[in-house]
Amino acid sequence: MKRILIDTNAYAAFKKNETNAVKALKLAEYIGVNIVVLGELFSGFKGGNKEAKNKTELEQFLDSPRVNVIQMDEETAEFYARIYWDLKRKGKPVPTNDLWVAASAMRHGLALFTYDEHFDSIDGLILHKGDL
Repeated sequence: MKRILIDTNAYAAFKKNETNAVKALKLAEYIGVNIVVLGELFSGFKGGNKEAKNKTELEQFLDSPRVNVIQMDEETAEFYARIYWDLKRKGKPVPTNDLWVAASAMRHGLALFTYDEHFDSIDGLILHKGDL
């Protein structure tokens, strides 16, 4: 996948130097990071004992010209609503934060790089599972 949006677990796998994650990010020409993912990362950093180091490393990652922080807008909210009701009808709940991440990927036409299986239930979402 050349244009991706990364999920929190994809960034974590990259930071753990997992081969597939490193390769996926290296090959991507565009890497989106949703504002919700940033919130999840900051929350995780705050709960750990290397908050300053983790924030510095994230800032360095975000400084890459290939990396873009994706904000929410009205169109993203429309995708969110569609995904929410589709999953509700299917009886397949997905955590709220992940609905926003999926909505962002769909709104911007990006493949979602994730290791979470529950994204499989979202119709129309292009997935990249790190298994190149």
